[in-house]
Amino acid sequence: MATLPDPSRAGGAMPRHVAIIMDGNGRWAKARRLPRIAGHRQGVEAVRRVARAAREHGVEVLTLYAFSSENWRRPEDEVRDLMGLLRHFIRSELAELASENVRLRVIGDYSVFSPDLVELIDNAIARTAGNDGATLVIALNYGGQAEIVAATRRLAERVRGGVLSPDAIDDALFERELQTHDLPPLDLLIRTSGEQRLSNFLLWQAAYAELLFVDTLWPDFDGESLAAAIETFGRRQRRFGGL
Repeated sequence: MATLPDPSRAGGAMPRHVAIIMDGNGRWAKARRLPRIAGHRQGVEAVRRVARAAREHGVEVLTLYAFSSENWRRPEDEVRDLMGLLRHFIRSELAELASENVRLRVIGDYSVFSPDLVELIDNAIARTAGNDGATLVIALNYGGQAEIVAATRRLAERVRGGVLSPDAIDDALFERELQTHDLPPLDLLIRTSGEQRLSNFLLWQAAYAELLFVDTLWPDFDGESLAAAIETFGRRQRRFGGL
């Protein structure tokens, strides 16, 4: 059986692992007659606020959907701007992450980014690898379906090589092939901007997560917004298929 969230933490408890689909940067900018990049810049500020607030609330893992595998379909100049903001965020926040004992993790295939950005990400991960406080996970060039397909291929190769029996494959074994295998189970998944879909984010991991869709655009999401989401989580009854 796959690892489920701890039922004893339900009912007024703090979620260990929170994930956020950060949506609404473009609409925030459009409403103010600003270019989309202005919305993305404010979105980075929201990341700073929320990451700090999550640590203050005692959230162990915060996973943020920063760049999906589908985001390559956006205009080239917008993708370039997003990559520039990612560089800026890592350079400006790395010292604080290190000093606050935060471990940085990345899920997704960021190897396709430019070599200098890949090196920057690798160095940031290495610098914080020994930290044992909160974990900040950034999803970059990530897609839930691709993650599941990749895990399936690895198991299929082991079966073909004769080192694994098909009968031995269960959900727990499959879960160990996912990029999140060493993280606590996902408790709460939030999407901002009023949209109500997962958009290919943490599809396996969200099986028993509490889902919360809020109207707030991501640049306006802050510590109080996170606190309200956590309070909503605490009021939910989580039975995980039981009574």
